[in-house]
Amino acid sequence: MAKSGKELDPQSVAAFTVLKRAVELDSESRYQQALVCYQEGIDLLMQVLRGTKDDTKKCNLRKQITGYMDRAEIVKKYLDQEKEDGKYHKQIKIEENATGFSYESLFQKYLNETVTEVWIQDPYIRQIHQLYNFLRFCEMLIKKPCKVKTIHLLTSPIEGSGKQQQSSGLQEIKESLQNHGVLLELEYSSSVHDREIRFNNGWMIKIGRGLDYFKKPQSRFSLGFCDFDLRPCHETTVDIFHNKHTQKI
Repeated sequence: MAKSGKELDPQSVAAFTVLKRAVELDSESRYQQALVCYQEGIDLLMQVLRGTKDDTKKCNLRKQITGYMDRAEIVKKYLDQEKEDGKYHKQIKIEENATGFSYESLFQKYLNETVTEVWIQDPYIRQIHQLYNFLRFCEMLIKKPCKVKTIHLLTSPIEGSGKQQQSSGLQEIKESLQNHGVLLELEYSSSVHDREIRFNNGWMIKIGRGLDYFKKPQSRFSLGFCDFDLRPCHETTVDIFHNKHTQKI
């Protein structure tokens, strides 16, 4: 659909490079990634159109944009239907020492005003840093646009001297959530192994390492101590699904 790169200005080349990638991903049935590239490429091509004065070029660009937009809409409808059918699946691979993967960065796009109930299954909400991870996750949930009223946590109990630390820490989080009108329901099981997070709007996220995928900061005054987008991560995989009917764990 595009002309040879030698006949195009750099902005046009950039647009068609992205769109070429979109077509490749589309042909490989990698529709989620293809849609992102279609949207980005179309946006770049629209910028080229706005800067074009030649009427013939404008006409050709409009036809090309329309063609890409039509295909992008078909892909979007297909993905929407997959969500309805419970077949949606997206995978994110977090590399060792990668940054930019705070809870907000990972989960925010799946949280909206329809989210009122959340189920978390994670056997490792036990140590101090894991309790802080869970607290940070809860802080994200009570912010707008969410209207979370109930959070269910299923985790494994720690034995020995850390037992009191775990129970008191979770109790403090529960009391703090109550001050914000949110109920935290706690359940312990020594046999729980899987890690899973479900929202009642149908989204389900599975993280290989659960919520504990951040590395320990180098010091209390190093970047990433407060802002988790700057915190290096352990290598892990995030799988995101959508089910029409979310069930309790």
